[in-house]
Amino acid sequence: MPRQVGLGNYGERFGAPEFEVEVKEGIVTDIRVIRGAPCGATWESARRTIGTPVGDAVRKIGLDTQFYCYADPAGWDPIHGKSPVHFAGKIHGRALANAIEKVLSAL
Repeated sequence: MPRQVGLGNYGERFGAPEFEVEVKEGIVTDIRVIRGAPCGATWESARRTIGTPVGDAVRKIGLDTQFYCYADPAGWDPIHGKSPVHFAGKIHGRALANAIEKVLSAL
């Protein structure tokens, strides 16, 4: 995912989530957060997902991100019908899925 150009160190650390993962015997053994949400939900959700079977990890990080996200869940998007919390869960899940796919395709 592209870095937030023009935002310096902030753009390197915060923004659309990006992960690097390690998988051993079908279990997520480590998640390194490359970039995440400024509220800290990314780091807490990643920490809680370590030790999860690969088949459950995407769902788990999405749900945990929704739980730890500080966005106002009442702010529904009328076009997509989702709150910012739901959106955060979806993009974190997709970012983890991408990282897992990258690791598994290299095996």
